Amino acid sequence: MTEGTGPQNARRPSVRQRRRARMLAFQTLHEVDLSGHQPAEVVQRLNAELGPHPHVYAYALDLVGGVVRHRPEIDALIMRYAPAWPIEQMSTVDRNLLRLGIFETLFNSSRIPVGVAVNEAVELAKRYGSEGSSRLVNGVLGSIVAHERVEPEGESA
Repeated sequence: MTEGTGPQNARRPSVRQRRRARMLAFQTLHEVDLSGHQPAEVVQRLNAELGPHPHVYAYALDLVGGVVRHRPEIDALIMRYAPAWPIEQMSTVDRNLLRLGIFETLFNSSRIPVGVAVNEAVELAKRYGSEGSSRLVNGVLGSIVAHERVEPEGESA
Protein backbone atom coordinates (compact mmCIF):
# COMPACT_ATOMS: atom_id res chain seq x y z
CA MET A 1 0.00 0.00 0.00
CA THR A 2 1.12 3.55 -0.61
CA GLU A 3 1.05 6.38 1.87
CA GLY A 4 -2.43 7.72 2.49
CA THR A 5 -4.21 4.49 1.59
CA GLY A 6 -5.74 1.84 3.78
CA PRO A 7 -8.06 2.10 6.75
CA GLN A 8 -5.44 3.38 9.20
CA ASN A 9 -4.82 6.41 6.98
CA ALA A 10 -8.42 7.08 5.97
CA ARG A 11 -8.47 10.30 8.02
CA ARG A 12 -4.84 11.42 7.65
CA PRO A 13 -3.78 13.63 4.76
CA SER A 14 -0.85 12.45 2.64
CA VAL A 15 2.40 14.40 2.34
CA ARG A 16 1.20 15.86 -0.97
CA GLN A 17 -2.17 16.81 0.54
CA ARG A 18 -0.48 18.54 3.49
CA ARG A 19 1.75 20.48 1.06
CA ARG A 20 -1.31 21.60 -0.90
CA ALA A 21 -3.05 22.51 2.36
CA ARG A 22 -0.08 24.70 3.33
CA MET A 23 -0.31 26.45 -0.02
CA LEU A 24 -4.05 27.02 0.47
CA ALA A 25 -3.48 28.23 4.03
CA PHE A 26 -0.70 30.58 2.92
CA GLN A 27 -2.84 32.02 0.12
CA THR A 28 -5.64 32.55 2.63
CA LEU A 29 -3.41 34.23 5.22
CA HIS A 30 -1.84 36.44 2.55
CA GLU A 31 -5.23 37.60 1.25
CA VAL A 32 -6.56 38.17 4.76
CA ASP A 33 -3.49 40.25 5.63
CA LEU A 34 -3.84 42.39 2.50
CA SER A 35 -7.62 42.78 2.38
CA GLY A 36 -8.91 42.33 5.92
CA HIS A 37 -11.37 39.69 4.71
CA GLN A 38 -12.51 37.04 7.18
CA PRO A 39 -10.19 33.98 7.18
CA ALA A 40 -13.00 31.40 7.14
CA GLU A 41 -14.67 33.08 4.17
CA VAL A 42 -11.41 33.31 2.22
CA VAL A 43 -10.38 29.68 2.76
CA GLN A 44 -13.90 28.55 1.88
CA ARG A 45 -13.91 30.61 -1.35
CA LEU A 46 -10.45 29.44 -2.37
CA ASN A 47 -11.44 25.87 -1.62
CA ALA A 48 -14.50 26.22 -3.87
CA GLU A 49 -12.36 27.73 -6.66
CA LEU A 50 -9.59 25.15 -6.43
CA GLY A 51 -11.65 22.09 -5.48
CA PRO A 52 -8.94 20.22 -3.59
CA HIS A 53 -9.34 16.90 -1.81
CA PRO A 54 -11.35 17.17 1.45
CA HIS A 55 -8.18 16.37 3.45
CA VAL A 56 -6.49 19.41 1.91
CA TYR A 57 -9.35 21.69 2.90
CA ALA A 58 -9.56 20.24 6.42
CA TYR A 59 -5.83 20.66 7.09
CA ALA A 60 -5.82 24.15 5.57
CA LEU A 61 -8.65 25.09 7.95
CA ASP A 62 -6.62 23.73 10.88
CA LEU A 63 -3.58 25.76 9.82
CA VAL A 64 -5.46 29.00 9.23
CA GLY A 65 -7.41 28.62 12.47
CA GLY A 66 -4.22 27.90 14.40
CA VAL A 67 -2.39 30.91 13.00
CA VAL A 68 -5.39 33.15 13.74
CA ARG A 69 -5.69 31.81 17.32
CA HIS A 70 -1.98 32.18 18.07
CA ARG A 71 -1.27 35.28 15.98
CA PRO A 72 -0.34 37.59 18.89
CA GLU A 73 2.21 35.06 20.18
CA ILE A 74 3.47 34.30 16.66
CA ASP A 75 3.88 37.99 15.78
CA ALA A 76 5.75 38.59 19.05
CA LEU A 77 8.18 35.83 18.06
CA ILE A 78 8.67 37.34 14.61
CA MET A 79 9.45 40.71 16.20
CA ARG A 80 11.87 39.06 18.64
CA TYR A 81 13.74 36.91 16.10
CA ALA A 82 13.66 39.27 13.10
CA PRO A 83 14.33 42.65 14.77
CA ALA A 84 15.95 44.08 11.64
CA TRP A 85 12.64 43.56 9.82
CA PRO A 86 9.79 45.38 11.56
CA ILE A 87 6.75 43.16 11.12
CA GLU A 88 4.60 45.96 9.68
CA GLN A 89 7.29 46.71 7.08
CA MET A 90 7.96 43.07 6.20
CA SER A 91 6.42 41.88 2.93
CA THR A 92 3.04 40.22 3.38
CA VAL A 93 4.47 37.10 1.75
CA ASP A 94 7.35 36.78 4.22
CA ARG A 95 5.21 37.73 7.22
CA ASN A 96 2.59 35.09 6.46
CA LEU A 97 5.11 32.40 5.55
CA LEU A 98 6.70 33.00 8.95
CA ARG A 99 3.33 32.91 10.69
CA LEU A 100 2.49 29.60 9.06
CA GLY A 101 5.95 28.13 9.73
CA ILE A 102 5.97 29.24 13.36
CA PHE A 103 2.51 27.79 13.94
CA GLU A 104 3.51 24.41 12.52
CA THR A 105 6.86 24.44 14.30
CA LEU A 106 5.74 25.42 17.78
CA PHE A 107 2.02 24.81 18.03
CA ASN A 108 1.43 21.87 15.67
CA SER A 109 4.61 19.85 16.17
CA SER A 110 2.79 16.92 17.71
CA ARG A 111 1.28 16.33 14.26
CA ILE A 112 4.16 17.43 12.01
CA PRO A 113 7.88 16.92 12.75
CA VAL A 114 9.66 20.23 13.33
CA GLY A 115 12.20 19.61 10.55
CA VAL A 116 9.40 18.98 8.07
CA ALA A 117 7.60 22.15 9.14
CA VAL A 118 10.75 24.24 8.66
CA ASN A 119 11.56 22.64 5.30
CA GLU A 120 8.01 23.13 4.04
CA ALA A 121 8.03 26.81 5.05
CA VAL A 122 11.36 27.31 3.26
CA GLU A 123 10.01 25.62 0.12
CA LEU A 124 6.95 27.87 0.17
CA ALA A 125 9.27 30.87 0.55
CA LYS A 126 11.23 29.75 -2.53
CA ARG A 127 8.00 29.41 -4.47
CA TYR A 128 6.14 32.56 -3.38
CA GLY A 129 8.74 34.90 -1.90
CA SER A 130 11.51 37.12 -3.14
CA GLU A 131 15.11 36.08 -3.62
CA GLY A 132 15.93 36.43 0.09
CA SER A 133 12.67 35.04 1.51
CA SER A 134 13.87 31.48 1.94
CA ARG A 135 16.97 32.63 3.87
CA LEU A 136 14.84 34.86 6.11
CA VAL A 137 12.30 32.10 6.81
CA ASN A 138 14.99 29.50 7.43
CA GLY A 139 16.98 31.80 9.73
CA VAL A 140 14.03 32.96 11.80
CA LEU A 141 12.50 29.49 12.13
CA GLY A 142 15.90 27.98 12.94
CA SER A 143 16.42 30.51 15.74
CA ILE A 144 12.94 29.96 17.09
CA VAL A 145 13.39 26.19 17.10
CA ALA A 146 16.76 26.52 18.85
CA HIS A 147 15.53 28.93 21.54
CA GLU A 148 11.78 28.47 21.98
CA ARG A 149 10.89 24.86 21.34
CA VAL A 150 10.61 22.70 24.44
CA GLU A 151 11.18 18.99 23.85
CA PRO A 152 8.44 16.78 25.26
CA GLU A 153 9.59 14.49 28.07
CA GLY A 154 11.26 11.39 26.75
CA GLU A 155 12.44 13.09 23.53
CA SER A 156 15.98 14.16 23.03
CA ALA A 157 18.00 15.43 20.11
